[in-house]
Amino acid sequence: MPIYMDRHDVSAEVTAENVAELHQQDLKVQHKFDCRGLTYWFDDLRKTAFCLIEAPSAEKLKQMHDHAHGEVPHRIIEVDPSIVESFLGRIEDPVKAKDTRLNIINDPAFRIIMAIEPALKSYKNHDKHSLQQLSENYKKQVSETVPEFGGRIASNKENRFLVSFTSVTKAVECALQLQSEVKGKAVDELPDLKIGLSAGVPVTEKNALFEDTVKLAESMCFLNAGISISEEINDLYRSENVHHTSFDKRIFVLSEADQQFLSGLVEFTENAWTDTGLNVVDFERHLALSKSKLYRKMTALIGTSPNGFLMHYRVKRIREQLHKKNSNIAEVAYNGGFNSPSYFAKCFSKVYGLTPSAYKRLWV
Repeated sequence: MPIYMDRHDVSAEVTAENVAELHQQDLKVQHKFDCRGLTYWFDDLRKTAFCLIEAPSAEKLKQMHDHAHGEVPHRIIEVDPSIVESFLGRIEDPVKAKDTRLNIINDPAFRIIMAIEPALKSYKNHDKHSLQQLSENYKKQVSETVPEFGGRIASNKENRFLVSFTSVTKAVECALQLQSEVKGKAVDELPDLKIGLSAGVPVTEKNALFEDTVKLAESMCFLNAGISISEEINDLYRSENVHHTSFDKRIFVLSEADQQFLSGLVEFTENAWTDTGLNVVDFERHLALSKSKLYRKMTALIGTSPNGFLMHYRVKRIREQLHKKNSNIAEVAYNGGFNSPSYFAKCFSKVYGLTPSAYKRLWV
């Protein structure tokens, strides 16, 4: 049976006890709708509640809420319970909450999400063994450091980590520690890291859990900075550290305006990068910016021109496909927006220091 998470935006007067009472009312009638309430989260600061419910359909979930107390959710999405647990730490009521009659859970679902991506600039001087060792050292470093700061590793795909934190201070400290560890190692032991930090709730207008927050954190790994944080992370850090004045040069704070620009840029590129006809004019039109302003924005934030960004993006995405055993270089080049395999090979060599075929031999 599907698992759903719903979102309730509650009034300022609602307390954790009120939400616990509503949850109990759901449990009393859930069998009538073939539903099973697993747990919930309540954020008193942001006045939001999120329920995790097994149900035949979203409509049945609504009917159960409506029958139990009339508080119909504002948004419902289907979720994978393992992903819920990886980001939020549980998929059932916490044990300590079961000691009270109402099982009061005053646990916000608001999380700080960290995206970590290795940034190896060249593969030229590596062989299979050294790359494998580099990857293992990097994974070990992240896996050992993150728990020290209360973080949970939510996913690790293609050596890109997503980590969930409840404390913004711990998240920032973890990012700084990871960068310090990289800088303190020999060049061949660990790759440089790109780290992005954003914050948000699990259910928004998107269809995936923490989709807005995850996409922003991952997008910040494109920025021309080692550690990038959103303006919201900056404000939250200030509220937790009253004597904080400003971050040092290791941390770049992305303004709200630049955040909107970056999100729009990455979203558009994700949807259009395989189009061989895609060019700078399309970016200008989509982002509603003149050629000169787009160039200034791109070079200031990302460190490259629009054409350079598109080329790097395409090469990076195609590189991931080259890891597949039966991948054909010419085919993935055409499918990735390049008009010619030879031009793709030239671009690939420019970015990674060796030809696509040489790179493929390192992994396959």
